[in-house]
Amino acid sequence: MLTFSTLAHAVGLPGLNASTAAPAAESSAATDFTPAKLADLLEDPATRDKLVEALRAHTQGSEGSAAPKAEPQDAEPSLPTRIAAGAQRFLANMSANAETAVDEVSAAIERHGMTPERRALVIDTLTGLAVVAAATWLVFWLLRLLASFAYARIDLWAARPVLSAAGPLRSAARAMLLRRAGAIVSALLIDLGLVALAGAAGYATAMYATQPYGNVTTAQSLFVNAFVAVGLTRAAIRGVFATRYPTLRLFTMADDGARYWNARLGHIAAVIGYALLLIEPLAQSLLSPALGELLGFIIMLMAYLYAVRIIWRNRARVGAHLKTRAERATIGSFGTALRLLARTWHFLAIGYFTVLLVVSQIDNQRALPFMMMATMQSLAALAVGSLVSLLLESALSRRIRLPEDLRRKLPMLEDRVNAYVPAGLRGLGLLVRIMVALFVLDAWRVFDLSSWIVSDAGTAAVRVVVNVIIVLFVAAVVWTIIASIIEHRLSLREGRGMPTARERTLLSLFRNAVLIVIVTMTVMVVLSQIGVDIAPLIAGAGVVGLAIGFGSQKLVQDIITGIFIQLENGMNQNDVVQVAGIFGTVEKITIRSVGIRTLDGGYHLIPFSSVDVVSNHMRDFSYHLGEYTISHRESVDDAVEHLRRAFDELMQDEVLAPEVLEEISIPGVTALNEKGVTIRVLIKTTPGMQWAVQRGYNRLVKKHFNAAGIELPYPHTVLYFGQDKNGYAPPANVFMQTESAQRTGKAFAPGHTPRHLSREQGEASEDVLGNELERVVEPDADAEAPVTAMAAQPRNDRQS
Repeated sequence: MLTFSTLAHAVGLPGLNASTAAPAAESSAATDFTPAKLADLLEDPATRDKLVEALRAHTQGSEGSAAPKAEPQDAEPSLPTRIAAGAQRFLANMSANAETAVDEVSAAIERHGMTPERRALVIDTLTGLAVVAAATWLVFWLLRLLASFAYARIDLWAARPVLSAAGPLRSAARAMLLRRAGAIVSALLIDLGLVALAGAAGYATAMYATQPYGNVTTAQSLFVNAFVAVGLTRAAIRGVFATRYPTLRLFTMADDGARYWNARLGHIAAVIGYALLLIEPLAQSLLSPALGELLGFIIMLMAYLYAVRIIWRNRARVGAHLKTRAERATIGSFGTALRLLARTWHFLAIGYFTVLLVVSQIDNQRALPFMMMATMQSLAALAVGSLVSLLLESALSRRIRLPEDLRRKLPMLEDRVNAYVPAGLRGLGLLVRIMVALFVLDAWRVFDLSSWIVSDAGTAAVRVVVNVIIVLFVAAVVWTIIASIIEHRLSLREGRGMPTARERTLLSLFRNAVLIVIVTMTVMVVLSQIGVDIAPLIAGAGVVGLAIGFGSQKLVQDIITGIFIQLENGMNQNDVVQVAGIFGTVEKITIRSVGIRTLDGGYHLIPFSSVDVVSNHMRDFSYHLGEYTISHRESVDDAVEHLRRAFDELMQDEVLAPEVLEEISIPGVTALNEKGVTIRVLIKTTPGMQWAVQRGYNRLVKKHFNAAGIELPYPHTVLYFGQDKNGYAPPANVFMQTESAQRTGKAFAPGHTPRHLSREQGEASEDVLGNELERVVEPDADAEAPVTAMAAQPRNDRQS
């Protein structure tokens, strides 16, 4: 608004100095600058032109400053800004009040005290206040005396044990806890009722104790309000500590400690309550506002220092008590909270009283209501959060039982679901603690929770949290079902459909692949929900994958070859295979390599990229392929007959007979060479048992061939005796054992020649051999040519 003083300052009137335009002197300048003076100024052309320019400049400035004011001011100052502004206002108010109070006290001293009218008003006010206070306190203490009998009866009833004959011990403990809680609540309600009755008595005294009746003074009303507020606070303190009734005490503690804290906290509550609600406003009305605020500040500062002193002196003792309670806590989250509180409780308490001191000086009229509401909301949030955490832990601590048909189909599902309980409990506990912290911050006006929830940012945050929870829940459900099915199949044992090695390998591979896919997709979706642009991540992952693919072609080849080998069931664990020139048993198969244990105990790790051919000796069935060579002189038919007899005896073996799948197959003679005659034998066996059947059958063939005298040939050697220069060679000293020697008993049957021959038996055999040699070999005495003897001795003939 354009005032006369503004116009005068704009045109630069000589009669108005710079102080005239100041806000503090604006009214006096407007009074001096009358319309008559304005008319005199307008008669001067120079002054009139200057005034017109000032009006135009003022109009342009108003239009320019109006544009920024049209913009919405939605941005709320930050918390540090508000704290700094509040501290600045607090210090400025304290400084101004102190200066004003000093001036008022000095003026009162100069006037030699109060005026008679003010003195009479003070005396009447204090007299009426004293009457109401005396009546209120008298009624309250009488009611407390009468209620002491009720407190004693309630204490005895709460301490009475509960009989557990009708139920288990846990039920009796629960009933005892409920009875004690009911007793504490009942005692608290009685105490609050006594305060209300005493306050009503104080109002009644104020209305009817003095004339005119029904007229309650401001001081009396202030006292009753202060009494009720302080009484309710001290009733809550008494409900916590209950100095004379240990059973009605909210927490377990010693009587000395209960009396100590009840007295100290009661004194602090009384001093602060009466100072803010009675003394300060009464001093402001009777003396002066500045003196009242200064007096209230002094009282609050003394109470604050007293409270800080008590807290600091007892910080170690209270911390030790909280740690002891944490060790006895049966719920892990409560124990953790108590241990954290044991280390920080004194800082929280000092901060609470500091906030009370500051708020009481910034807004003393609403300081106590604000502190009470903030305290109650904080305690309610903590209590509800603790109760929710307790209910969650109690509900989830029990084992989750699935339906019987589902447990029969998926036995591993229930164990996996119960394995998620600790992680789920921690997640829900974290969410509950965040909500409790938000409510506590909202209680102390640090964070406006209601405005934030209805704002766009709050709605978006809630939507993101809900979406993330849904995504995590769906991912957990999908992984649980798939992993339970796979692990159920992998955990089967013999007699319940034991999985093959191929199934175990493929199922393990599929489980790992599903886990990677689910984790990757879940992370991507969660990041997109919280506002992270995942397009660069996907592009970067593609580039990294391409680089890895080019740089590790061998690894990719190993993996692809291994996948196809497993899909085609090329080999399984415990199979006997020949891979890359290595023959042995498969001990381990991964997606990239196979581990083979050879007969000499060596372990060979072969990458699948080196595998060209897989020779598996454990597929469906096996064959014992045996080729047995006999001498040329033996009968093939006899040998085949004895091979069949050996097989018949093999089928009598209790261990090897079940491993033979078919009758023996003898295709016939497969070779005729210098060694002898080769006969092929085929015996079909179960996979992997061909070597055991081979060993057992070879033993029986040797046994039957020995019994039948069928010779397994020795290597044949041709001996040539050299000649001298004249063409003569020494006679060959060759002895041959014939059938006559066997008939006379001087020789042994084939295959039964002893290792050591006695001298007598040797000489007799030599005589027989000599006679037979003279009969068979008759050298020509007239011939001068040398005699060449060539002999091919059977394995069981004796040669000397």
